[in-house]
Amino acid sequence: MAKQAKKTDRQAVIDSIRSQQARGENRRGMAIVGVCVLVAVLIVGAAAFKPVKDWYDLRAFSSDSLSEIGAEASVCQEVTTKPAEGNQDHVDVGTPMTYPDSPPAFGTHWNLWDSMDRKLYTASDRPELGELVHNLEHGFTVLWYDETIAGDSDKMDQLRGIASKLQGTTNYRDKFKAVPWTSEDGEPFPDDQHVALTHWSVGGVGETDPSKAVGVWQYCSDLSGAALDTFMTDYPYMDSPEPNAV
Repeated sequence: MAKQAKKTDRQAVIDSIRSQQARGENRRGMAIVGVCVLVAVLIVGAAAFKPVKDWYDLRAFSSDSLSEIGAEASVCQEVTTKPAEGNQDHVDVGTPMTYPDSPPAFGTHWNLWDSMDRKLYTASDRPELGELVHNLEHGFTVLWYDETIAGDSDKMDQLRGIASKLQGTTNYRDKFKAVPWTSEDGEPFPDDQHVALTHWSVGGVGETDPSKAVGVWQYCSDLSGAALDTFMTDYPYMDSPEPNAV
């Protein structure tokens, strides 16, 4: 009987230890689940934060016209042009492209272009130069911004406001891209200039003489919706080598 009692006591102790271990494992499992849930919530929250913040920041520009966003047009220099070449001069996608101008307004380009859907890019997701020059051939105005603008959250909010006024894919007057120009692309803009507007003009709407084609530039020390509005009016999408291509 004594041996039986000792055996029963040992079993009770073993069962108790096992029970404690099981409760400990359950607590650890619940803790792991809790941490995983918290991490998932933080990831989802972080992913949702930027779109929500962008939407909130854009409210400041909702009642403004394009010309009311950013600085006055006087922050921009006079428009300059130079003879353009490269119309229909396509090369394979992936061909390394360099251009003598910072940034380019014309030239040989990839046989691929970026769609009209998206208007604003950052350095992490911008189309390649060869694509963007093809967009210029199709009548797009490209606003290039340098690292000074990219590093200023207020300026980027203004740029989002500008891009929001040119959304859409059906009205070709909204052929517009805002993209970064980085040190990897080429030489910096002229001194104290942080924005460049470019367009590939055929020399006027309806012009067919290829010798009249020019690249068009306007450099600005700051973002100016007013200057952009005037630039896109003076050099509309119709004034380009391939205005009806999207």
